[in-house]
Amino acid sequence: MRKPIAVRSLYGHVMHELGQRIVSGKVKPGDVLPREETLAESLEVSRTALREALKVLSAKGLIESRTGVGARVLEERYWNQLDADVLAWRCASMPTDDFVDKLVEMREVIEPAAAAAAARRRTTAQLAAIDKAFQAMDAAQTLDEWTEADLQFHEAVLHATCNELLQSLFSVVETALGTFFALSARNAGNFKYSLPHHQKVLDAIRRKQPEVARKAMHTMIADSQANLQRSRKSARKKAGA
Repeated sequence: MRKPIAVRSLYGHVMHELGQRIVSGKVKPGDVLPREETLAESLEVSRTALREALKVLSAKGLIESRTGVGARVLEERYWNQLDADVLAWRCASMPTDDFVDKLVEMREVIEPAAAAAAARRRTTAQLAAIDKAFQAMDAAQTLDEWTEADLQFHEAVLHATCNELLQSLFSVVETALGTFFALSARNAGNFKYSLPHHQKVLDAIRRKQPEVARKAMHTMIADSQANLQRSRKSARKKAGA
């Protein structure tokens, strides 16, 4: 699975640190960040590196800088929610039930339609890529191996749509999907529980049956959501015991 964030520079490290504080809620919307010299000193970086980081966070919609006021944290509605870093920061601070539900809703909109499109348009090579990912899921011995192969499966389905706009969605939501797949598999006890659902999607795409592929993908997502909901109820019962 791709690492959430690769910090390759000093300002990147600062951006990561501040971004995670904001997205995790440690710094609240409406809060004004400390003065530039104070913040740079606390983070042990130069003011130049800090300014570069703040520019990137501003471009992501997390903060706005005003003369005489400083950098203020914006409300969530202004954040670029599909930015890869913002998604990664949300996933790094244990996803809330609300965030997971919204991710499921997004999957329900996109993935069944993608599976149907893949069944109509897939090439032999694209089908082979989906099958290869499925075989890797079947052979997985650990949760990490399963999650990586699961991501490869869904990426291969999106690529088989032959729609570059749908294909580009995977790179945007990869981190969030990886977190979702890991949560779902971990809470299932047997992390391979959804393998039969993936088999049905693969078979429908192989046979070029768009509506069967659509329904199979929808069922897979619904089953995964039900599994997470059962886990939540169980956790609440234990907490109330």
